[in-house]
Parts: sequence; structure tokens; C-alpha cells
Amino acid sequence: MTIIDLSKPIRYNRNDPWFMRVKIKHKPHRKAKWLIRLFGLPFKLFPKGFVGWADDSIQKMGVHATTHIDAPWHYAPTTEGKRSKTIDEVPLEWCYGEGLVVDMKHKADFDPITVNDIQSFLSNNNLTVVAGMIVLIKTGRDTYNGTKDFHKIGTGMSAAATEWLIDQGVKVMGIDSWGWDLPLPYMIKKAKESQNPELFWEAHLVGRNKEYCHMEQLVNLDALPHTGFKVAVFPLKIVGASAAPARVVALLD
Repeated sequence: MTIIDLSKPIRYNRNDPWFMRVKIKHKPHRKAKWLIRLFGLPFKLFPKGFVGWADDSIQKMGVHATTHIDAPWHYAPTTEGKRSKTIDEVPLEWCYGEGLVVDMKHKADFDPITVNDIQSFLSNNNLTVVAGMIVLIKTGRDTYNGTKDFHKIGTGMSAAATEWLIDQGVKVMGIDSWGWDLPLPYMIKKAKESQNPELFWEAHLVGRNKEYCHMEQLVNLDALPHTGFKVAVFPLKIVGASAAPARVVALLD
């Protein structure tokens, strides 16, 4: 079996926008010596050659700051008229399944991915979306991940395309762009220009009426075939959270 990592490294990057920056403190082995001493073990009873243990703490990291999966709670407090699931309530059965890559690298920045785009790709490649699949949208914008403009560029899913995938029985889907929709600054600009309240966050807001989860900030989708692999995307079990970082991987026989 080959395992392909689809998750970005979690580390401090000063080029990340301020709202995405991660801060991790790495504690050297020697500092643990004093902690162990405070717990009551005399230095003379330390194992020979033992210098202490390394430790680390995440001092700052938003649940949407790195490769993550959004829960229905992120989109709205209710879904299909019921209280939305938080990330710890998302069924793990949704998070493992046959994978399908939909190649949308040809889409220009700010040009939304439509139902016709997806259906044409599937038809041209003799592919079918099957209920329970985990669908990965490849835009190629992961090459900008870690740059200051990552959240400002790229394509994104339309509401109609998102709804179409859900209607095929897809519960979990993902993208290698910063977000699932078109870039946030662009959506804000166009909504203000057009005075159209239906433009902003349209794909996310499908989740008010149809229950689903999506992943954002995937990487390495170029390393995958269109089909013939499984995807595992198990989020951290953060009680009550709208999303969680996940180590997303593809498994190929």
C-alpha cells in the first residue's frame, strides 16, 4: 500500500495572513528535568544518560488555519431544520471512503466551478460519482499555500455544484484552495458592487439546507489518480467546534 499525505505541515509561517498564523513552542529535553524533579524524583534516580523529554505546546492555532474539515455547525446553527452537527458529532463513517479527484486546474481565478464543469469532467473521463465517495476538487492553487496571497486567489465551488455533489450521496468533499467558495475578498467585493446578498459564501451556505462537510487547504492532489484509492480524513475530536485540523491521507493499493 502507498500512503499519500494530503495535509499541509503545521508550523509557524510569517507569510501566512494574520488570521491563519500558527504559533508552536518547542521545549527542549533539559527543561523536563526540573518538572520531573518537582514531581518528586531525585536527580540521582534519573536513568543513566536520561536528559529529560521533549515537549511542545500549540500556543495559537485556529481550527480553520491549516488542512481541516468543516462541520455543518460552521455553516449555520441549523441544518435541514435541526441543530447542526459540531465536529465531534460528525460520523466517522463519513470520513473514510473511496476517493475521486475532479480536475479543475483549468479554471481561472474567480471563475466558479459549475455543475456543468463537474459533469463534463466526469463524462470526458468515463467517471461516476457514487454515494459515500469523498470527492476532492483539484485546482492547483495549493502551490500558493503558505504565501501571503493564498486566500486572495483561485477558483471555488458554486452553490449549485456543491448541492449537486450532495445530491449524489457525497457527504464529505474537499478542495486544495484556501476555501471552498471563491476567495473571500473577491466575494465581498462583488457582493458590494452588485448589492446582491445571495453572492457571499453561497457554497458554504448550502449547508443550511443539506447536511455535508468539506475540507479546505488540501495539498498533493497532483499525486493522485482520478480514482482507485481511499481517503481517510479523521478530525481532532474537539467538542463543540466548527471544524478541526485533520491528517488527510490517500491510500492506494
